[in-house]
Amino acid sequence: MTDPIADYLTRIRNAVMAGHKVVDIPASSVKKNITRILFEKGYILNYKFEEEGPQGNIKIALKYNPETKTPAIKHIQRISRPGLRKYVDKDHLPRVLNGLGVAILSTSQGVMTDKEARSLNIGGEVLCYVY
Repeated sequence: MTDPIADYLTRIRNAVMAGHKVVDIPASSVKKNITRILFEKGYILNYKFEEEGPQGNIKIALKYNPETKTPAIKHIQRISRPGLRKYVDKDHLPRVLNGLGVAILSTSQGVMTDKEARSLNIGGEVLCYVY
């Protein structure tokens, strides 16, 4: 696999489209940080890190609206890829849906949202957009 973050996002996207409640994903430190951000921003219901096997697993409980059964994650998109990296400086941080969505960045201070990077006045690599 050449792009594990794209695989992570695709597994979440496919599980949401299929209406699954839980999705299992092989773990890494960047994926754990992205999962933590998705939980803090309310896009997933819960998560659990399991230390089984050589790298472990992430179990993610997906969030849906109880009345309409619509998922909390409407769109999740990989931005920076191995073939074309997207870096932004502090002055050009992206705003997803005019601030309603979240851009997840990998910075020198760790993985964070665009709003956190704006408050710390730092830029980085744009990993994905979520809304």
